[in-house]
Amino acid sequence: MGENDVIGRDEAQERTVPVDLRLYGILDTGVCGTDPARLAALAAAAARGGCTLLQYREKTIADARAALARIRTIHAALAGSGVPLLVNDRVDLALAAGVEGVHLGQSDLHPAEARRLLGRGAIVGLTLKTGAQADETYRLPVDYACIGGVFATASKDNPDPPVGLDGLGRILFRGRLARGQGFPIGAIAGIDSSNAAAVIGAGADGVAVISALFAGEGVEARARDLRHRVDAALAGRGITR
Repeated sequence: MGENDVIGRDEAQERTVPVDLRLYGILDTGVCGTDPARLAALAAAAARGGCTLLQYREKTIADARAALARIRTIHAALAGSGVPLLVNDRVDLALAAGVEGVHLGQSDLHPAEARRLLGRGAIVGLTLKTGAQADETYRLPVDYACIGGVFATASKDNPDPPVGLDGLGRILFRGRLARGQGFPIGAIAGIDSSNAAAVIGAGADGVAVISALFAGEGVEARARDLRHRVDAALAGRGITR
């Protein structure tokens, strides 16, 4: 990395926007479809049910203009809810849509470049898959991280084996050493009502979910149930919000 690709730990932490990861809903078009009205309705229902953060994810964007229109429609549906909307991978679409931020993978635009484009007030998140990647967060201008995949999932083609709860705990430990206890770290992949509490018990600050929230009817009720399980597990660790 060159000196323009990193940022000092103090400056990275100064840029941090408080992010509530307790229930992070991901509107994946592979699960939710691409109809703007449906996506907007799903997002609004998830927010009513207790989602604290939402992300738009379209892994292969053939029509950037259509994707931008969908993102803007979702964002409008969330107006007044207090729930931020992020865009997966595409900093250009996040900037054009005027949403609250972006979530980046390890092969996407470097977080320092995303920060320069989006500004200090934007939320920039990062996927972590290994302890070594967690170690590097001390010098990256990111506001939260999400560790994955924790369990097997059908919603994403992941060539890496799931890290499981033990692996999650190890990566969490190294991430907290790198950035401190106040840095939000969530978990993703294969998380649902049956294991969300165990993920929080392993040390995560929240869960990112796709199918458990959006693959079926009753999104608001699903969100409310997941949020209750997460809040109860956090309370068991002595954390209340």
